[in-house]
Amino acid sequence: MRLLHTSDWHLGRAFHRANLLGAQAEFIGHLVTTVREREVDAVVVSGDVYDRAVPPLAAVELFDTALHRLADLGVPTVMISGNHDSARRLGVGAGLIDRAGIHLRTEPSAAGTPVILRDAHGDVAFYGLPYLEPALVKDEFAVDRAGHEAVLGAAMDRVRADLATRARGTRSVVLAHAFVTGGQASDSERDITVGGVAAVPAGVFDGVDYVALGHLHGCQTITERVRYSGSPLAYSFSEAGHRKSTWLIDLDADGSVGAERVDCPVPRPLARIRGTLDDLLADPELTRHEDAWVEATLTDPVRPPEPMARLTERFPHTLSLVFDPDRAQDDPRVSYARRLAGRSDQQIAQDFVAHVRGSGPDEHEAAVLREAFDTVRADHAEREVAR
Repeated sequence: MRLLHTSDWHLGRAFHRANLLGAQAEFIGHLVTTVREREVDAVVVSGDVYDRAVPPLAAVELFDTALHRLADLGVPTVMISGNHDSARRLGVGAGLIDRAGIHLRTEPSAAGTPVILRDAHGDVAFYGLPYLEPALVKDEFAVDRAGHEAVLGAAMDRVRADLATRARGTRSVVLAHAFVTGGQASDSERDITVGGVAAVPAGVFDGVDYVALGHLHGCQTITERVRYSGSPLAYSFSEAGHRKSTWLIDLDADGSVGAERVDCPVPRPLARIRGTLDDLLADPELTRHEDAWVEATLTDPVRPPEPMARLTERFPHTLSLVFDPDRAQDDPRVSYARRLAGRSDQQIAQDFVAHVRGSGPDEHEAAVLREAFDTVRADHAEREVAR
């Protein structure tokens, strides 16, 4: 069975001030063409269909178009909700849509109930694990501690239990939306850290033939059977080096996996350039970036006059301007944002305690901070679900 694995469409999202709806529509067209020309048997979409819980109307219309075009091909599609989606909203009409061969899996309670597709070699069971917010699903999965590994482990226990009841030789595919250990993050994913831990080990998914992951925006291989497709478009300048693609997966009769990357259309290349304003305007090596979306970091010791206006004369698609004068890290003039770069909310809070008190938090106080951050994040997720 040939699968096309994609995720993280984030329909409705912009890139800085650039509207991406046209580029997202172009990707949908590319997806449909790939399904038809490469004789794909099933499409899997591993979450974050939309960029936010209440998407703009234009994004909903594009999603509707995508569903119709996929249904018209007669190729079944299995998709799950991600942490950006409202599972309840995405799942509206799932029963009716199911009849058209579009299988939406947004309910955690259905983790062990597969979509069964068949090829010449028998059944393939597709298990959809929507994004599992630990604080909201811990009771459903009867886990003592609300953590990603615990709830995903419990969901996978249901998958393996159901798979054990299937005919011998039944192959299995799991769709999941999570941060798996070994994956490389970018700046455009929403933080899903719980209790100071964001990642779960790949071993949680043992026992199935292929795991189609979503959440991280870079296409990457965790193991031969566990992969991220990544987002089809870049959503931050940290993705400037990404090759955006989907995975074409061939699932053989014995469950072995063959994988091929299929490149996605690129609406405009990304470039991150750094230097003094005068150097950026004069450097002939930067000519290749003049038609790119540009993030320019200026290292001038004093902010130059009208930097954006001057930059856009050479780089008309400059979207981001950052000031970062070349200074030592301990220089008091180093920007607050630069000092905090790469630090988690927990680390920033602990640094603040150390700054005002003269010593950092002890183990108990650090646990209180973690609980506070987890509570706020879970409350935000619950309010998103209720919208």
